[in-house]
Amino acid sequence: MNAFYLTDIYVYPIKSLGGIRLEKAILEEKGLQYDRRWMLIDHEGIFVTQRKHHQLSLLQVQIHEDRLLVSHKGDKQLQISFHLNEDTGESIAVTVWDDTALGLEVSKTVSSWFSDYLDFEVRLVRMSDEEKILVDPQYAANGETKSFSDGYPCLIIGQSSLNGLNEKLDVPVSMNRFRPNLVFSGGVAHVEDSFKNFNIGDVLFSAVKPCARCVLITVDQETGIKGQEPLRTLATYRTLNKKIMFGQNLLHQGTGILNVGDKINIQDWKTAN
Repeated sequence: MNAFYLTDIYVYPIKSLGGIRLEKAILEEKGLQYDRRWMLIDHEGIFVTQRKHHQLSLLQVQIHEDRLLVSHKGDKQLQISFHLNEDTGESIAVTVWDDTALGLEVSKTVSSWFSDYLDFEVRLVRMSDEEKILVDPQYAANGETKSFSDGYPCLIIGQSSLNGLNEKLDVPVSMNRFRPNLVFSGGVAHVEDSFKNFNIGDVLFSAVKPCARCVLITVDQETGIKGQEPLRTLATYRTLNKKIMFGQNLLHQGTGILNVGDKINIQDWKTAN
């Protein structure tokens, strides 16, 4: 049996903007620290993403000490920064798919900057430490919570899964198309489909549901240009119940520190139906 090791850790502080690769990350109740704690919303409070607004892929996020910096990948002069705890104190009802929560607007200046960039009115909101969104109880047995992520606190993908996909593509794609939190080495393509319960360090994870993919993975994260791949190719061999699957959604028990290089210790494997 192959050994599995954590090779990459990513957080995406602002939902649907560029991610940050970390060597070490703090795993909190809602997921990795800073992951999807900020989100752009429209005038109705509905989340704004790359699915429709591909140019969001060109905005890179960085964290420097106590500030979050957003800059354009092609024009570093186009940037804005704000304090990690900055907000106006105004609570706004926000919606992420079927979930509702309260967000705190960061500042009118920051919202205006993003509105100018997208050419329509948006606001950037922050999730308070106290705010919680419950994970779908069909999969969450212990009342697990998440941030502004689509459905689950964390997503894991094996490097072998991407390698297997790229062997089928004329033009290979990068892992950033799939926006995982955790990437690991070892095993065959899609071995993560068979993970059930596993430990990384002192944290117990459970792989509860394959991740259904959408048109977002067809947006090139370096150019903002949308194509047909890799969704078209994935559809030929990764379709289940009319959905295209790639990666595994995770729940976890407890909190802890994750490090690149940590061994993934499988406790239980899923049994074939």
